[in-house]
Amino acid sequence: MGTHFENLHESVEYIKKKIKKQPVIGIVLGSGLGILATEIENRIEIDYKDIPFFPVSTIPGHAGKLIFGNLGGKYVVCMSGRFHYYEGYEPEQITIGIRVFKLLGVEGVIITNAAGGINTAFKEGTIMLITDHIGFLAPSALRGPNIPELGERFFDMTEAYDKKYLRIAREAAGNIDFDVKEGVYMFFKGPNYETPAEIKAARILGADAAGMSTVPEVVACAHCGLKVLGISVITNMAAGILDKKLNHAEVMETANRIKGFFKDYVKEIVKEI
Repeated sequence: MGTHFENLHESVEYIKKKIKKQPVIGIVLGSGLGILATEIENRIEIDYKDIPFFPVSTIPGHAGKLIFGNLGGKYVVCMSGRFHYYEGYEPEQITIGIRVFKLLGVEGVIITNAAGGINTAFKEGTIMLITDHIGFLAPSALRGPNIPELGERFFDMTEAYDKKYLRIAREAAGNIDFDVKEGVYMFFKGPNYETPAEIKAARILGADAAGMSTVPEVVACAHCGLKVLGISVITNMAAGILDKKLNHAEVMETANRIKGFFKDYVKEIVKEI
């Protein structure tokens, strides 16, 4: 086995043999949001398990496939299923999809997730554009040796979420008369949901939504120079907001309920990018 960078190249070379064009946009789909993949035309699907050095998704709602094809007039690559800290994966495994996107030549990435609402103005089914994140409760996704071919050891995170992409996402919502919110996403390691006290602390720190993904991928994007648009689907209100216990079935139910709006919205954004 070679270095991680050499392994990445082997993954990419395998993928390139399966596709006909270079994708321009990468998309990462969160829990229950795989419906968007069905909108991709002229699809080429590659199972993660068949790609050298690729991890596999272990969570319900994550198909575990790279999907290439046309969406909104663009040639895209979609990760239908992602990798999480709580699954036991190492940082280089969690970020492998983003790094493969970079080496395939994509220009920007749309990263989606199912999240718990902290902002009490939100409700289940709200879509939130991520303007920034809080991720210091976990080790960096780039812990370990740097890969200089991808980016510098120390890098800026001031505009991790691209302002142009945010503007396009706002305008796209207006084009289809769809109401979206904006806010700060806070990363928690999982797999347990947060305690009411943790959510109270997160609100004090300025968070509007909480989840167990996205931040590692965004850090990897910033490291290798990929533009990012982050989208949270508020599938439940976080612990202590409502007088009820949290469960993954609720997350999947809410994601299923708004799937039509979600796919139409992301298609509109892709069309305008």
